[in-house]
This record gives sequence, C-alpha cells and structure tokens, in this order.
Amino acid sequence: MSTISGPLTAALGTVRLRSPLIAAAGTVGSVVDFAAVGALENYGAAVAKSVSPVPWEGNPAPRIGSSGIGMLNAIGIQNPGITAWADAVGPRLASVGVPVWGSAVGGTPAEFALVAQGLEQAGVAAVEVNLSCPNIEGGTMFALDPAAAAAAVAAVREAVDVPVSAKLSPNAEDIVRVAAAVSEAGADWVVLTNTAWGFGIDISTRRPTLTRGVGGYSGPPLKALAMRCVWQVHQAMPDVPIVGCGGVATADDVVEYLLAGASAVAIGTAHFATPRVGATIRRDLERYMRRHRTTVTELSGGGIPW
Repeated sequence: MSTISGPLTAALGTVRLRSPLIAAAGTVGSVVDFAAVGALENYGAAVAKSVSPVPWEGNPAPRIGSSGIGMLNAIGIQNPGITAWADAVGPRLASVGVPVWGSAVGGTPAEFALVAQGLEQAGVAAVEVNLSCPNIEGGTMFALDPAAAAAAVAAVREAVDVPVSAKLSPNAEDIVRVAAAVSEAGADWVVLTNTAWGFGIDISTRRPTLTRGVGGYSGPPLKALAMRCVWQVHQAMPDVPIVGCGGVATADDVVEYLLAGASAVAIGTAHFATPRVGATIRRDLERYMRRHRTTVTELSGGGIPW
C-alpha cells in the first residue's frame, strides 16, 4: 500500500487516505470480489455492499434498468446477513490492498448497531450507516427524519470503536438538518448522497421499468442534485467532513465535488460500465494537480460564492 502523503492525500477528520477516491457501496460488491478487476490501488478506501442483521432476499426482477444516461435500481439490498457475510468475507479483507469500510442497514437503531458490531469484528476499517434504506417499521427512510437518523447513528457510535459515517439521501426535505443531527450523534463524516427517487416505464410492455415501480436513480444526472447537498452542508457546517457521491465519472467531476466542499469523492455507477474507471480518474486527477500546482486539501471547500 502506498504511503499516505502527496498532493492526492485526503483527510476525513482523523482518517487519512492515500487518495480522495472512494469506491461506493453497492457498486463493488463485497470489495474482495472486485479486487481482481477494479484497480483498487487507486482508491483511498472501498465500501462493501450493505449488510443487514439477517439475510435479505431483495426484490424480484426486473430490479435494474436504464433511464436515459442514468440508471434505475430497486435491488432491495440483497445480502446474506451479517453472520454469513463476516464468515465469508472477513478473512479476506486484509488481502485486498485497500481499507475496506462496511455498510450497515437495519430496521431499528439496535439492528444497525448489531450489524456494525459484526462488521467491526470482521475487520472493516470504518462503518458507513446506510440511512437511505427503507425503515422496516415505519415504511420510510431514516435519512428523511433527523431524529430517526440521529438515533441510528448514536446506536452505532456506542457499539463500535472504528470511525462511523452516515450516508444520507437527496430526497430529504432539509439535508442540512439531517447532516447536523447525525454529526451531533457521533458521525465522523457524512456521505452526500445516495440515489434519488426515480421512475421509468417501458412503452412496449406499458409496465414500469422496475417491479417496485419507484426506485433509486443514479448516474450522471444525479451529480447536480448531490453537489447541491454537498454545497449546502459545507456552507452551513464547514467543519463537517463530507464524502461527495453521485454521478462521478471523470476527474473534473471529482474536482467539482472537492470545490463544493467534499473532502473525498465516491465513484459508484460508473463502475458498472468501466470497472477500472478509478485508474483513469486518478491519472487525470494527478495531471490536473500538477497543471494547477494544487492539492486535494487546497481544493476542498475552495469554491467561491458569488
């Protein structure tokens, strides 16, 4: 693993990264099964697909589809549950050459905490609290309710010693209030954002693109929505570290997120089309840094309001 120094060095609070690039959850599997094709040496960290307390079967097909240049999905967070995941993946985490962060989902704060404990015991370097998953009891997202989001983060913070982050939703009525709530509850940084709600319909079959109808919309069109969240949260709380996420496909996208206030930037949907996209983005980002004689740290939050 390369030394954590140089113009690409990034920091999320006390966590230092060799690169500002993060492989986003849900797009690189368990990370260990992506290592052979994903050029993970270009990333500062990689986030494994979300895990729940017990196995989740996910939604019936079709649960993924295109929508213009974006993608719709309603996978339903299919996973084997934390016990099986830890047994199968945990022993392999140290071999992938990049810090692996786990992603926890659940229906109650206690369930989030249970999964987070299992992830920590399996050897993850940090836990991402996926607050953008459905709340089983209430039928809504934790990320839409500042109090509910804070309760989940507080439970995880109490349960583990590794760094904790909160992945929020662009669908929130007031993203700044939610970000403030999870930060006060113990999140070391926030991830902005997850997918936005979207819908598509097949004009041949007249059926929705997804069996669930409404799903998560990602890809290039998401960037402007997610960057709005980054900008607003950073302007309101400049000391809160942010991982920008949504629609990233080029080094220019990364620079934009950094200028808007992100400290690191996650790549997601682009992995499906180009698994080694991180290598290209890092190369082009290094060229940008040399040409402009700048660093990730200098760029972060460097956007100038009118």
